[in-house]
Amino acid sequence: MARGEHQKLKLLFLQQLLLEQSDEEHPISTQAIIHALEARGIASERKSIYRDMEVLSEFGLDVHGRKGRSAGWFVGERRFQLPELKLLVDAVQSCKFITKRKSRELIRKLESLSSVHQARQLHRQVYVTGRPKTVNETVYYSIDQLHAAISGGRAVTFQYFEYDLNKKPVFRHGGARYTVSPYGLIWDNENYYLAGYDHDREALRHYRVDKMVDLTVTALPRREEGQYANLDMGEYVQKHFGMFSGREGQVRLRCARRLVGVILDRFGLDVLLIPDGEDHFTVTVSAVVSPQFLGWLFGLGPDVELLSPEWALEAYRAQLSGVARSCGLSVVPSSP
Repeated sequence: MARGEHQKLKLLFLQQLLLEQSDEEHPISTQAIIHALEARGIASERKSIYRDMEVLSEFGLDVHGRKGRSAGWFVGERRFQLPELKLLVDAVQSCKFITKRKSRELIRKLESLSSVHQARQLHRQVYVTGRPKTVNETVYYSIDQLHAAISGGRAVTFQYFEYDLNKKPVFRHGGARYTVSPYGLIWDNENYYLAGYDHDREALRHYRVDKMVDLTVTALPRREEGQYANLDMGEYVQKHFGMFSGREGQVRLRCARRLVGVILDRFGLDVLLIPDGEDHFTVTVSAVVSPQFLGWLFGLGPDVELLSPEWALEAYRAQLSGVARSCGLSVVPSSP
């Protein structure tokens, strides 16, 4: 590229230099800017730098000039501030569904949104958490495909697996492909799930995205099956504890008043809390009575009592009985 053509790129190079090399704690002197531009074959002088800074400011770059002992130019407000980038880096690093390699790639891209000086602070945060990561590299792209299928109203097909004792994937249903009309993606307990209508089983199901293989967006239109067509994802997550399946129903609980916050955190602010004496309240919630839900109840101890329905009480007694037998304890009676 000829020297004159370099000159045409002066403002672009100057903006790049300020974004990459400057921040409030690390201003770049006018002389350093002149030298950096000359290294790119761009002639410049002090007066022209001032004019260029005015143009960049008019364009929308938050460029500041500082006088005194640490005189120089720096970018102030950016699209993402350092605390926001730290938050995003922490989120990427802690996500189990993003592999270690993909995490490093995303964090490098986030670092490029700050100055090189601030990027060092973001880089150090990569080593803060040592949480387990998925090994399924395709999950990152599967999520994008599923979003496209949902917005495009298309069904998807995939194979689904579980792990055996040797930590090897084993396909369900002998490797037969699932055909599902996707309704929404759910991020629960640090995993992504697809909620959708299973065409073969004719029922609503959810699937761990990191356990899907060979995902394909088909030309089949998504089935809008009655009550599922306008599925409320937030309500769906509230009902499914840890995304375990079970029988759904209206469950009535009697709780100690100190559990008000626990109930509201789990079921939302719309539930009706009815006082029951000075120290307790009752509440009726919509829940899927799964082993995970019953385990949650057990973990709350004597401060919560399951009142109804009877089939939920029977399931609770059966689970407690099974746990007691596995511990060599006397069996919990199956009826009151």
